[in-house]
Amino acid sequence: MDPLAPLNFYDFLDRMRHPSAVDLVRSIKSFIVSFSFHAYDAERDSKKLQDFLVSMESIFRDHPLWAGATEEEIDNAVEGLEKYLMAKLFNRVFALVPEDSKRDMEIMEKIQLLQSFIKPEHLDIPKYFQNEASWLLAEKELQKINAFKSPREKLLCIFSCCRVINNLLLNVSMASNHKPAGADDFLPVLIYANPPQLHSNLKYIQLYRRQSRLVSEAAYYFTNLVSVGAFIIELNAQSLSMDENEFERCMQAARSSIAKQPPQSATIKRGTFQPNELDPVIGQQIFEGKVHDEAYPFMDAEVGDLKVDEVELLLRLYKDVVVKYSRLRDAVKSLSLDKALTLVAMDERSQLTSKPEETSRPR
Repeated sequence: MDPLAPLNFYDFLDRMRHPSAVDLVRSIKSFIVSFSFHAYDAERDSKKLQDFLVSMESIFRDHPLWAGATEEEIDNAVEGLEKYLMAKLFNRVFALVPEDSKRDMEIMEKIQLLQSFIKPEHLDIPKYFQNEASWLLAEKELQKINAFKSPREKLLCIFSCCRVINNLLLNVSMASNHKPAGADDFLPVLIYANPPQLHSNLKYIQLYRRQSRLVSEAAYYFTNLVSVGAFIIELNAQSLSMDENEFERCMQAARSSIAKQPPQSATIKRGTFQPNELDPVIGQQIFEGKVHDEAYPFMDAEVGDLKVDEVELLLRLYKDVVVKYSRLRDAVKSLSLDKALTLVAMDERSQLTSKPEETSRPR
């Protein structure tokens, strides 16, 4: 069974609204409450979620709502449950440990330094594999990862990014009679995508994605991205086929350039806002009515507070908001599953948050 097959989340919600699902709703609500009651412990929380998903899969199989259901329908129910649970528990488990945030910063800052001087040749990427359009497409796919709370959908972002890269390498190899791309070609190309909170996202997927579905091609791509994170941190002059003195000069020049940026750039360096890029995290916060002060530093500013050298950043922020609003408007109109999940999670009148006692009242 394809671990990344299309998910019909609406089917899961519809079944949960059925009167006979009252026992399932109680179990789900009870799990969320009990999960949130204890202090954060990554390994324990992961095991608790995995065990609950396994037990609920068994319950689904024996439940009248899934009488005669196919394996795909059972799998869809468990996938829907994972998505719903992690939407509720996301803020409780994602990037809470200071060590994880520190690792995210190390990777992001290392990439920012490298991107100021690194070239494909430094990563031993042959010219016939250098396709900027495909790399940009792969980068955009990976940068969507923070727009989602579901481990499955975060993994799908990785899958889509890696598929673009893999197809590029395979097609070029076939067209030019070069040998097919291997891991040595695959990993350096992937470095060009600078995903936000890489370490935290990978840890989140590893802990909270259904273990029975973190397999096959998806698992292969996931493992490659884990390797990329380790490769970036350890990357040095030898890794780039550069002279060590030249490498140190380039790194120092990059550090000096970043240090000379305006104070607001500290926010940019943390990844909360990147000029000319769309930050899906901020888009999610806007959708939920939460505006991050560090992401938009002028929210409380008055006209007299603005300085001439802040106009450029303010204009970029304005363009960023307009583009996000336009995309959000189009997304809401299309009623995508991802926005539907957010709406369901926010809607206090949702059937999943209604009082089960009313449904189970004796006739």
